[in-house]
Amino acid sequence: MKCIEDEIPFEVPEGWAWARLASICEIITKGASPKWQGVDYTTTGTLFVTSENIGIETLLLESPKYLSNRINEIQPRSVLKKHDVLTNIVGASIGRTCEYSLDKLANTNQAVAIIRLVDLNLVDFIVKCLNSAYCIDLMLKNQVNVARANLSLSSLANFLIPIPPISEKHRIIEKVTLLFSQVAIISEDQLALKTIVSKTKAKILDLAIRGQLVEQNPNDEPASALLERIRTEKEELIKQGKIKRDKKESFIFKGADNSYYLKTGDLVESLEGWDFEEIPDNWTICCLGEMCNYGNCTNVNTVDVDEFAWILDLEDIEKDTGVVKKKVRKAERNTSSTKHLFYKGQVLYSKLRPYLNKVVLADEDGFCTSEILPLKFERNVLPQYARYYLMSPTFLRYANKCSYGVKMPRLGTADGKKALIPIPPIEEQKRIVVAIEQTFIQLNSIAENLS
Repeated sequence: MKCIEDEIPFEVPEGWAWARLASICEIITKGASPKWQGVDYTTTGTLFVTSENIGIETLLLESPKYLSNRINEIQPRSVLKKHDVLTNIVGASIGRTCEYSLDKLANTNQAVAIIRLVDLNLVDFIVKCLNSAYCIDLMLKNQVNVARANLSLSSLANFLIPIPPISEKHRIIEKVTLLFSQVAIISEDQLALKTIVSKTKAKILDLAIRGQLVEQNPNDEPASALLERIRTEKEELIKQGKIKRDKKESFIFKGADNSYYLKTGDLVESLEGWDFEEIPDNWTICCLGEMCNYGNCTNVNTVDVDEFAWILDLEDIEKDTGVVKKKVRKAERNTSSTKHLFYKGQVLYSKLRPYLNKVVLADEDGFCTSEILPLKFERNVLPQYARYYLMSPTFLRYANKCSYGVKMPRLGTADGKKALIPIPPIEEQKRIVVAIEQTFIQLNSIAENLS
């Protein structure tokens, strides 16, 4: 006899009782490794339940494995019975518990504990109890290998379990099941609303780059004049020898048939696949390479970077939002690869896996992975507007279509430079950016409240 008052974790209602798990079980054991000599998984036979099949209160059998009946026969300790409680005791999924509710012959391995209760009326309650925060915390505290979580059967057997009266147990299960179903409905609604928010943002960007988000002002200087000014300034810089003419530079022109064409060097391509009739009259269309220094990056060796400099990697950027999840300084990041220098106000575009839609507007100087292109836009193109265009469904479709590489798809420099970008008057660009940001603030608020 010994007092265990210090072990009791919390008070239970009158009529309840505390019990060691072992005291209410017929057996607590675990499976054994199958004897694999010359044996593979089969498509029929004995169902083989591993830790991958144990979910929280759910048996996961989307891709079931089977053992031959001969292997099952030489492993009697691992044979499952209907209504056995199964708990993962090894690995990252330690603690996940469910009932084996099938009539099918099954076997399990050493990563799964088999808990066979004396009173089957307690099965559903014990499953919920072992999945509770109280028991999960016990399992984590009692694991014997931090590198690879491992819970001993003796520790599991020693767990203190609160036992309610059987009639109250039924009421508890009924109430919990109802609440869980309501939580599931809420989760589904949250997911649906988050999807709607994401699609709404994409639609707003699509409307913005087609001139349908804000009203046009006939007094705005037309974008064609803006584009002509940019081209004139470039020609002057070429004459002065400050920049070189790009022999493969792409530009758009209207042919004699009043249709748009793309000219890259001596190659002329029709642009009939693009829907230009939706662009307002005072807008213009040009190539991305005309508006920025696409692909023209300054490489810097990491050893020459200051310890407090911002080092931006792809993993730091949240997909689809352009949010920098964390700013990492060189002293905090173990890296030796060559970086691209970027400046505050530049648009940082990820050419790797463009479908992830990682586009950032830099709010300070720094250095980024070579998979990110720092883009400096002409002074008559707002970087905020350019950034939203690069995040739009229109540009995403183009980038994904032009990407090369299966495992690590990238948007090539040539294709990036000749991508089309609709340019509104500079004053309208400002109105578009304000409208997008105000709407996104409201949508982000909705998303945060859902979380």
